[in-house]
Amino acid sequence: MKKFGLIGYPLGHSFSEKYFTEKFEKLGLADHEYKLYPLQNLSDFPALLKDDKDICGINVTIPHKIGIMYYLDEIDPVAKEVDAVNCIKVTHHHAVRSLFSGELCTMNAHKPKLKGYNTDVYGFEQSLKPMLKNYHKKALVLGNGGAARAVKYVLEKLKIDYTFVSRKPYGNIISYQDLGKEVVKEHKIIINTSPVGTYPNIEEAPAIPYDFIDDKHLFYDLIYNPEETTFLKKGREKGAQIKNGYEMLELQAEKSWEIWNSK
Repeated sequence: MKKFGLIGYPLGHSFSEKYFTEKFEKLGLADHEYKLYPLQNLSDFPALLKDDKDICGINVTIPHKIGIMYYLDEIDPVAKEVDAVNCIKVTHHHAVRSLFSGELCTMNAHKPKLKGYNTDVYGFEQSLKPMLKNYHKKALVLGNGGAARAVKYVLEKLKIDYTFVSRKPYGNIISYQDLGKEVVKEHKIIINTSPVGTYPNIEEAPAIPYDFIDDKHLFYDLIYNPEETTFLKKGREKGAQIKNGYEMLELQAEKSWEIWNSK
């Protein structure tokens, strides 16, 4: 049996569990399984791997995307620069092969090797790029959690200036109260990386001045449940181009699958 799963806390409805379960069924992979591993304390992670030797790949969600790096043997350069990991490849050592290669002298053959990646970057970039117009030069990023780090990396890569907005401003991060007409008009991309508006609190929306939105704005919400958040609805009503996080999750999932199956 090859097992894959998602760690985080709390874990309710999971896109990844449904996506991979259906994928395994379509591919006829009866010996593959995707499970949810709700870990309130990240210190329980080593025991999870020790108790289940069939785990080959792990996805990581909030609140563990940053803390998980402490437990990894290797971190992909992109994930290291983003400073957040949401995908782990678990490689189990073959005892006989390790003996001949000399690895047993330096490591416990029963301890798997863990390499961390960030597929948020890939998913966000590939889903955002087709929507960009030549006037999309500046972005407002709502929230500053783990997902916002991947957004920041992509915006820098695409040479799009950005400003973080948070309820608790500090340094270069501004507050929602700072979002006047000039700021909103100047930043034609507005990305919600916060959990505001996700199910079941679907009536909530980030407190930005929607009256200043026009048809050149692009609203991107990393939330996918509901399909159209109140944030996106308010943007659409003002003529803005809108997109939710569903495609990003699909792209992330496929990138994870590619990583788990790479040699």
